[in-house]
Amino acid sequence: MDPMAAIKQTFFQECEEQLAELEAGLLAIQDGGYDGETVNAVFRAVHSIKGGAGAFSLDDLVHFAHVFETALDHVRSGRLAPSHEVLGTMLRAADALADLVRAARDDGSVDAGRCDALADALRALDPDAAQADEEADGDDGEIIDFQPVPLDQSIFDDDLATGSVPSQSLFLIRFKPKPVLYAKANEAAVLLRELAGLGEMTVACDSSALPLLSELDPEGGYLSWSIELKTEQDEAAVREIFEFVEWDCDLEIERQIGEAPGEPDVAALIEKMQAAVEAELSALGPTPIPVSEAEPAVIDFAKAREKKSLQSAGDQGAQRADPALAGAAAQTTIRVDLDRVDRLINLVGELVINQAMLAQRVQEAGLARASGVASGLDELEQLTREIQDSVMAIRAQPVKSVFQRMPRLVREVGAMTGKLVRLVTEGEKTEVDKTVIERLADPLTHMIRNAIDHGLETPEARLAAGKPEEGLVHLSAAHRSGRIVIEVSDDGAGINRARVKALAIGKGLIPADAALTDDEIDNLIFLPGFSTAQTISDISGRGVGMDVVRRSIQALGGRISITSRPGHGSTFTMSLPLTLAVLDGMVVTVAEQTLVVPLTAIVETLQPKVADVHGFGGGARVIAIREHFTPLIDVGRELAYRQGDADPLSCVALLVECEGGFRSALLVDAILGQRQVVIKSLEANYRHVQGIAAATILGDGRVALILDVDAVVASSRADASFEQLLATAG
Repeated sequence: MDPMAAIKQTFFQECEEQLAELEAGLLAIQDGGYDGETVNAVFRAVHSIKGGAGAFSLDDLVHFAHVFETALDHVRSGRLAPSHEVLGTMLRAADALADLVRAARDDGSVDAGRCDALADALRALDPDAAQADEEADGDDGEIIDFQPVPLDQSIFDDDLATGSVPSQSLFLIRFKPKPVLYAKANEAAVLLRELAGLGEMTVACDSSALPLLSELDPEGGYLSWSIELKTEQDEAAVREIFEFVEWDCDLEIERQIGEAPGEPDVAALIEKMQAAVEAELSALGPTPIPVSEAEPAVIDFAKAREKKSLQSAGDQGAQRADPALAGAAAQTTIRVDLDRVDRLINLVGELVINQAMLAQRVQEAGLARASGVASGLDELEQLTREIQDSVMAIRAQPVKSVFQRMPRLVREVGAMTGKLVRLVTEGEKTEVDKTVIERLADPLTHMIRNAIDHGLETPEARLAAGKPEEGLVHLSAAHRSGRIVIEVSDDGAGINRARVKALAIGKGLIPADAALTDDEIDNLIFLPGFSTAQTISDISGRGVGMDVVRRSIQALGGRISITSRPGHGSTFTMSLPLTLAVLDGMVVTVAEQTLVVPLTAIVETLQPKVADVHGFGGGARVIAIREHFTPLIDVGRELAYRQGDADPLSCVALLVECEGGFRSALLVDAILGQRQVVIKSLEANYRHVQGIAAATILGDGRVALILDVDAVVASSRADASFEQLLATAG
């Protein structure tokens, strides 16, 4: 790969992180829970994007980021209050900045008119511009008569004749890179070379901090430089050289007054000018001159430099002041291609399979558990488990990366529907396998859009119902029973069940005389082709949204359920596996076939007794478990492994919890044991099989199928007598 292409790819990866930090910071400021460091972090995010974009000549991105950065600097300096209107503009600007970044990455295009309008809106936030407009308008239209005062410039002729005209400045620069500067692919030599282009430069390298070779950290930063630069450029041009790295180094830039050849004594010139002005004014006699009570016109440059240095130190000092934050900042990370992580996980999966095979061979050989081989095998099993857990932890990522995409979606859909919406997120640090995260984006997008478009009422309807005009959408994630549970809820009108049922009948999705429970009516919205939208729009109305959600969640080995209260809102709950690579399962036999039942679905196992098993019309059976009747499902018959019913008294029942929270009992022939298995896709290697979620390889080398518990139970529910059973089971 071209080195510059690799660096550019890294830049865009960092842009995604900076954009996420930008939006999170702006939302924190909007909610009022922020401090100075939050504002600084938001400013640095835009500043970093601008700096990197400049290195790759991404002019559109640089120009917009510069305008955005200027507006943020007004907030940072306290000159602009972060009002709701200001933050609304900045959030829209953050969206536009993200579009510009992605257009630059993908060689795409953006709406130039939209970006220009947002840039103008950001410029309009400048307090000086607003003040200038007010002064231009005037309070009463009074015109001030200003008479210029002539000034005899001959007093400066001597200075002009002696060549004391400002031509060059002398800057003393102290520059010490931090390790993070090099970690971001920056190079001190390149910065020094750029600096030399400004004028005559003398450089001294300080290597006193360089340790012995045996103690040297290859990623450390030990060298510093003292630089004397004579240049005709101003201090802003000097600082621009270090613009991209100013947060990653210790930098001091001091302009030496009057020390460069030909440079005048500024203080002396100012004194001469003041004396000349006073002399001219005295000659004119007493004249009323308006005097502002604002800051004096004479600027103390030394104090200004000190203030700027303190401000810069304050931007970076929050982390140094807080030991906890400093410790967090000291943690280092590396970027690794996902393909490498996938290969590592596959190799660990093969290790698990081979360890299981070895255990099988030892068992077949009849070696005692107390033997040295068996003891070593136990240690290998423990080590394999630890390696696997560590590798899976590498792949695990917080759901924050998906959650952070939703605020923009909420803003856009809210604007399109004319509804006021506030998004609240919870559990963003909940970790799950990266593969699951990548495939969560589309279902969550559909559900958020559905919650706003169909769930929330208009502001007028909410006020009429006694609710706040701003609707609430809540997005949360949590770990429960070895799975990740994600909920999307709203405080809208809830599901209008009468209308949903009527629409389903009208579309021919259910019979007109169908007797459905409230839960069954709610689940009609998952049927293909179903929609409650009155008209087709860019948001909804084509009947593909929630059907796509259910199929996407089921493809991940998960399930989705609904709870709704008319007038109070709805909650969609998704339950997903933490990983698509491995699972803990119960190995069972059914009609001489070996199956694996996910352990997370099993509540308990039991041996049926004669008094517990009862027939229930149409061939259905139930089992009494602690005074409650639970449907009994013969797995062998459901999977067509056998034609007749198995004898429950010679089998084992697995009590499982299914989608919707209700329980069923799966009848299997025997339990072989509990085992961690590596998941292999059946669809990718063969085809989809009803009732089967995936496959795995056992210790004896045979392929075993992993049972899709929800699909098996759903297949049994298709029987009308079973539906009746569910309605009457305790």
